[in-house]
Amino acid sequence: MEFNEKIKAELEGRIQVLENIIEEKGLGSTHLKKAKNVQRNVNLAVFVGGLVTIAGITFWALSGNGEDD
Repeated sequence: MEFNEKIKAELEGRIQVLENIIEEKGLGSTHLKKAKNVQRNVNLAVFVGGLVTIAGITFWALSGNGEDD
């Protein structure tokens, strides 16, 4: 049983290497890199926008909701 697991692990490693080569140099690899960069930028924008929104709501809530006392 241990022998089969070693073979399986070795084959999975080789398949992963082949997939990485195809990803880096295969058809559409430049589009894939661009898409990854765009996705990263969108994720950062959403994260920063969320932080700004939370900070604004917190500031608004702590300032007394705009009511004059």
